[in-house]
Amino acid sequence: MTIRTAVSRIVRVLAGAETVAVTAATAGVRKTAALPSIMNPQRVGQAITPKPTAANLRRFAETPIARRAINVVKDRIASMDWQIKVRRGYAGVEIEDAAVRMNILRRCLEEPNANDSFRVLWEQVLEDLLVGGFGAVEMELTDDPAQPFNLFPVDGATIQIDTNWNGDASKPRYAQATGRSGMQNLVPLLDDELMYLRLNPRTHTPFGLGRLEVAFETVNQFLSAHRYAGRLASNSVVQYALWLNEATPEQHDRLIRWWQDEIEGTGKVPLLSCEQKPEVLRFAGGTDADLRLQWQEFLILMVANAFELPPMLLGLQKDVNRSTASEMADEAFQSAIVPVAKLLAEHITRDLFAKKLGWREFEFCFNDLESRNEIEELTIQTELLKAGVLTIAEVRKARGLEALPTLLPEEVAQ
Repeated sequence: MTIRTAVSRIVRVLAGAETVAVTAATAGVRKTAALPSIMNPQRVGQAITPKPTAANLRRFAETPIARRAINVVKDRIASMDWQIKVRRGYAGVEIEDAAVRMNILRRCLEEPNANDSFRVLWEQVLEDLLVGGFGAVEMELTDDPAQPFNLFPVDGATIQIDTNWNGDASKPRYAQATGRSGMQNLVPLLDDELMYLRLNPRTHTPFGLGRLEVAFETVNQFLSAHRYAGRLASNSVVQYALWLNEATPEQHDRLIRWWQDEIEGTGKVPLLSCEQKPEVLRFAGGTDADLRLQWQEFLILMVANAFELPPMLLGLQKDVNRSTASEMADEAFQSAIVPVAKLLAEHITRDLFAKKLGWREFEFCFNDLESRNEIEELTIQTELLKAGVLTIAEVRKARGLEALPTLLPEEVAQ
């Protein structure tokens, strides 16, 4: 079909002279364009700012403020207790070898490969997820029934996404740029071979948006202000000068040599005798305001907002008491930790259990997401047990504990 024919057909369709019939071949096929803004990324009147590179983001991730914000989320999730349970909609009696397969899944996740443990593997993935919004894990099947899969962490910054992928499981959806030449430049990966986690997914780009990426400019400004304050505090930047009125060049040079040779660095009290006393010209106030401490506190506040954390967790402890600290800690858990933990759990359930293994009846979940207060959770479960709403077996299952052994009537009587 030529361009003229295509344009003419579009005109006839818009005019009502021709209708587009929906056949079996086109049923269920997407009509809208995926990521249309990629074809025309620049708009009139819109400021274009480049995406911070992965190297810059990771270098900023090593600064104290950014590292503290990342570790608050990453370490909390990686150290959570977790379990594998039967998904909603599946009855335990209908699943063949449910307990055996759940034990296999747990053992494989605890030892995902020969080098990493559960925490070591997912800490690397969560690091990339928070820094740049790209977390990637390679999933490979094995021939060992006791170890059916292996998981390997992947540098998410090297992953490329095929935006034209139509859902065909036999065609590559991802590719890793290795930096090599020739055929080894790109390593194609199928949809069930790579678990790709996106933080803050959007429709105009296939990539996610990391929390450090949001705070990129703020961290840069904080480092600049911090370096300036450090130089100022160490007196490497002199904020004053001496003004000698009506001094000849010879007198000026002699005073400089005398000051450098006899006074500077000795701690002696300089004695000056001249017709007009020198005047000190100050370039700054000479107080802590010159360090721009309030500006630095504001920047730390912006970094905390980018990571959805209360400023208290990044060292700003103004107007914080016991009651407000407890509220801020709960807010940090619900806003910064729970969404990322649920995102990770959903990907493990969908990509690993369902796509890779075909075991859709199981799901991965973190036990600490239901309630942070152990006493409150215990009180609720006790009241539900007394009211007959829950059974002991259901409570033990919710807490990730094994069911109690069934006792015979004569054992109960004893």
